[in-house]
Amino acid sequence: MAWISLTFALALRALLNPALAVDLLRVAWRFRHRHWYRRFPFLPLPATSYVRWRMYTAYGDDAAIPPAEDVIAFARWVGRQP
Repeated sequence: MAWISLTFALALRALLNPALAVDLLRVAWRFRHRHWYRRFPFLPLPATSYVRWRMYTAYGDDAAIPPAEDVIAFARWVGRQP
């Protein structure tokens, strides 16, 4: 599964479940690059090195793409945190 496929799968699930959409947005905001507004394309995207490190620590491969269910489980867990 490519990152684009993962994004579309999560977007579809978010459309069907607004509470999940809020949790996914919360996770996306936490993962953003600290100075995202200074770099083109001026979107709150995570740093590539950070995503690679997170994938390596979670899946043992820095090029891994997480399954949608793992991202959803993490987003729901984050949504329950203060």
